[in-house]
Amino acid sequence: MGHPDPIAFTIFGIDIRWYGILIACGMLLAVLLSCRRAPRHGFTGDDVLDIALWMLPIGVIGARAYYVLFNLDYYTTLRSMLDIRSGGLAIHGGLIFGILTVIVIARRKNIEPLNVLDCFIPTVALAQAIGRWGNFFNGEAHGGPTDLPWAILVDGEMVHPTFLYESIWCVILFFALSWFDKNKRTAHGQTLSLYLIFYSLERFFVESLRTDSLMIGPFRQAQVISVCAIVFGILLYRYSSINKRI
Repeated sequence: MGHPDPIAFTIFGIDIRWYGILIACGMLLAVLLSCRRAPRHGFTGDDVLDIALWMLPIGVIGARAYYVLFNLDYYTTLRSMLDIRSGGLAIHGGLIFGILTVIVIARRKNIEPLNVLDCFIPTVALAQAIGRWGNFFNGEAHGGPTDLPWAILVDGEMVHPTFLYESIWCVILFFALSWFDKNKRTAHGQTLSLYLIFYSLERFFVESLRTDSLMIGPFRQAQVISVCAIVFGILLYRYSSINKRI
C-alpha cells in the first residue's frame, strides 16, 4: 500500500492538503472534548476556549519553529520556513510551547495550571492520533525497509508505517488517560505526568525505526527529549502525590 494524493482538493487555485485538514480536525475535536471535560475539573467550557485561542496558534508556531531549528540547512528562506502546508511540524515543539501557554493563561485566569493540563492532555493524545495520518498522506515520518504485511510503499520501497504505530498508541493513551482521570481521585498533574511517561516510552522506541529523525549531534533529538520527559513525568507524579490537591 502506497500513500495517496496529499492534496484533498483545490479551491481558487490553492491546494488544500490532507495534512492540514487532519491536524485541524484533531485540534477541533480536542477542544470540543476538553470543553465537555472542563466542569469535572472545576472550570468552564468558555475557559477552555479562552485558553485554546492562545494555545493552538502558539503551539503550531512552536512546532514549526522547533522543526525549522533542527533543519536550518534546508530552510534557507523565510518563505520556506513559513510553508507548513507541505509538512514539517515537530510534536515536541508544539507540546512545549502549548504547555507553557496553558500555564501562563491559566494563571492569569486564576485556574490551577496542572488541573487545566490534566483536562486537556488526554484529548491532545487523540489529536496526535488523527494528525499522524497527515504524515501518511505526505509520505513522510515513516520507518526503514521491512517485509511485514502492514508495510507501506514509499518511493518504491516497503517501509515501516511508524505514523500508524504512533496513531494506534495515542488512541490507546487517550482512552486510558480519560479513564484514569475520570475514575480516580487524582492529584493535579498526575494525568499529565502519565502522558509524559507513556507517550515518551512509545516515541523513544518508534523513533529508532524512523529514517527522518531530527538530530542533536549523534543522537536522535526525539529520543533525548523522550528520556527527559519520562524522568520529568516520574518526578511530577511523585510531586503531585505528595502535594495532593483534588
